[in-house]
Amino acid sequence: MLSRTADHLFWMARYIERAENTARMLDVNVQTALLPQDADNAEQGWRAMLSICELQEAFSKRHSAVTAEAVIDFMVKDPNNPSSIYCCLQAARENARAVRGALTTEVWETNNTTWLELRKLIEEGLVERDPSAFFEWVKFRSHLSRGVTIGTMLKDDAFRFTRLGTFLERADNTARLLDVKFHNVPFNPLANSVVSADPHADYYHWAAILRSVSAFEIYRKVYRDVITPERVCELLILRDDMPRSLIASMNEVVLNLSHVRNSYSADTERRAGKLRAELLYSQIDDILQMGLHAYLTNFLERVNDLGNRISKDFLVPLN
Repeated sequence: MLSRTADHLFWMARYIERAENTARMLDVNVQTALLPQDADNAEQGWRAMLSICELQEAFSKRHSAVTAEAVIDFMVKDPNNPSSIYCCLQAARENARAVRGALTTEVWETNNTTWLELRKLIEEGLVERDPSAFFEWVKFRSHLSRGVTIGTMLKDDAFRFTRLGTFLERADNTARLLDVKFHNVPFNPLANSVVSADPHADYYHWAAILRSVSAFEIYRKVYRDVITPERVCELLILRDDMPRSLIASMNEVVLNLSHVRNSYSADTERRAGKLRAELLYSQIDDILQMGLHAYLTNFLERVNDLGNRISKDFLVPLN
């Protein structure tokens, strides 16, 4: 396969997944903002999200104050923010258009329709009127795109590069979603638990995070107990039967790399395999004692390095 074709497929999938995960992250903040809290805590939640997404500087150039409305506008509709849902779905559609011959008609039409409907929903004001309904729409269109890809595409290199982009992006974004909540949250090694100032309020925060990754029912099925931050972390990091966990995402990255390997990719495969192995043999207590923010920061750096190496080994190299 031509590296340029692989590049378009890889980034098409990454942008679709990124739009979905941005919607999930915003939805967590919208839901938690409805809980009783003072204005400073509410603002801190939105600041934390911008920080985790590395968008503080870009946001401050366009908005004078951090408010829910400003952050949602910036992360959803801003055409000058490359990470906005608008730009992600536009880029996904343009990448799909560039390689229509490598896609089935159903995959192309799904992505094209998503872009056209997005513009219509923004013009109609759904984002302002009912942001949660808009975020659900974004998630549904992403699910539809993945389902059509799995259901109609030949399991060849085009399919594998699409899946590789999906799961590399998912690993990155699940880590960021966790870090939004756990940023600067201390761990008490004596009690072997996360320190909580208000356990009752935190229950609703953890429940919102679980719902944001479609894991609330899964949590109940797996643990059959009260929601605790330690178990939320374990589910979203170390459970390979949880579809959006870090280990499940890395399993898919390693699998798809093995299908497209070439004479240059041995070191990339080794690094991906090492990261997967560390997740496979880790325990949640060790991760929490290390500090979840530090752990997730290291994970994100390594995933970013993998993305750069995949670009160098297979795709159009990044400048």
